[in-house]
Amino acid sequence: MEPRLSQRSRRREITPLRQGAVERAEAYMQAHTDMPLRVDALSRMVGLSERALRDAFYSVHGMSPKQWMLAERLKAVRRILSSRLRPTISVTGAATRYGFFELGRFAASYKEAFGEVPSATLRDAMRRSVDSAQRKGHDHVSAS
Repeated sequence: MEPRLSQRSRRREITPLRQGAVERAEAYMQAHTDMPLRVDALSRMVGLSERALRDAFYSVHGMSPKQWMLAERLKAVRRILSSRLRPTISVTGAATRYGFFELGRFAASYKEAFGEVPSATLRDAMRRSVDSAQRKGHDHVSAS
């Protein structure tokens, strides 16, 4: 006879239904990272109750859909700020592009997630861009 799982344990099992719902929700959220989404709307879209969607996200990611979406949006901002290809973007521009309009709260969440303030990420990217340009210029001069 198999041991009985508690109600909590059963909810945390990763089933194909939960996995599929999470994948559909992730795809939708990734296509809309520029705006915060409501869990009730997301749950309707994937065909689960809010509680079932939350349980599915906890099973797959160990966090709620809202926490996952926040993490994805923060990572998107970090990619922009870290990119040497976008040296003219500001922290405010990157944050608002991904739906962060309360900049103080955004900066606190960013620091908690990455251990540095967003301006430090941007400053490091700009410094790397300048260093790279200088190395290329130096290589070009020494090759002549």
